[in-house]
Amino acid sequence: MNIAILSPVAWRTPPRKYGPWEQVASNIAEGLIELGEDVTLFATADSITKGKLESVCEYGYAEHPEMDPKVSECLHISHLMEQADKFDIIHNHFDFLPLTWSRLIRTPMVTTIHGFSSPKILPVYKKYDNTCHYVSISDSDRSPDLDYIATVYNGINPSEFSFQPRPKDYLLFFGRIHPDKGTSEAIQIAKESGRKLIISGIIQDQEYFDREIQPFINDDDIIYVGNSGPKERDQLIGEAYALLHPIRFREPFGLSVAESMLCGTPVIAFNKGSMPELIRDGETGFLVHDIDEAVAAIKKIPLINRKFCREYATSKFSQSKMVEGYMEVYRKALDRKS
Repeated sequence: MNIAILSPVAWRTPPRKYGPWEQVASNIAEGLIELGEDVTLFATADSITKGKLESVCEYGYAEHPEMDPKVSECLHISHLMEQADKFDIIHNHFDFLPLTWSRLIRTPMVTTIHGFSSPKILPVYKKYDNTCHYVSISDSDRSPDLDYIATVYNGINPSEFSFQPRPKDYLLFFGRIHPDKGTSEAIQIAKESGRKLIISGIIQDQEYFDREIQPFINDDDIIYVGNSGPKERDQLIGEAYALLHPIRFREPFGLSVAESMLCGTPVIAFNKGSMPELIRDGETGFLVHDIDEAVAAIKKIPLINRKFCREYATSKFSQSKMVEGYMEVYRKALDRKS
């Protein structure tokens, strides 16, 4: 099968640090290549793949502010669409913009919906509902207004995450520094439980960071280590006593949750969005509703078997499991075409 993977161009694929959509696109591309599929990755020119690489953007625009994002996006998407007939399947990880090309090409387009940034983008998805093949990354993130060909959970390469049977005593917040992600709630949970908290992530809301996070950072019990890359991430997550994930929104998936369990680290998460699909309550972590319940859950972390966390995450959220799901999606899409 000749497959085109359309990755975003905000960051390199795979990303050096932050870039969840780019990371998933990379995991799919490399997993398909391992199966012997003919894969062309459309991404930035500095991207890394064992397959073919096509690019018109030298770098990710989020890493180079002098670049115009819209110009980069238009050039990037059109670069693939103008040669769409070379491929059996186009797998879109670029949100709704590529959908507008779907009736101008003959190649089936599979679109992974990594979440809805706003209800305002739904009209585009609805317009092309009968043309494209939509995949949700969790059942909880499905819109009732759309038809879906499948749900395929995001998958991670287990070899990139080390199992740590004996953790240290700190709690970890790993994710975007943004109100949606509950960074300030994580600080409150750590303070009330009397444990050290390490915070790692890209600052997406500077005002929020300055107002609600920075005042607590003291390099003693509340530590901010910046936006960590893969090597630092593996160590931080693996050595954590538990990952705190007190989200304020209906999160579509949550890569850090799956990554944490792959390292054997339990997760304490607010019970919103996809969290019940990712976490087995009482077995790989705890689903809670507020700060008090989260503090109480920390006392129960010794009940969690870290080895089981690893086994569970590998069975549900591995790269091979994800690629297997998408191969089935591609076959369905091609059957519908014929």
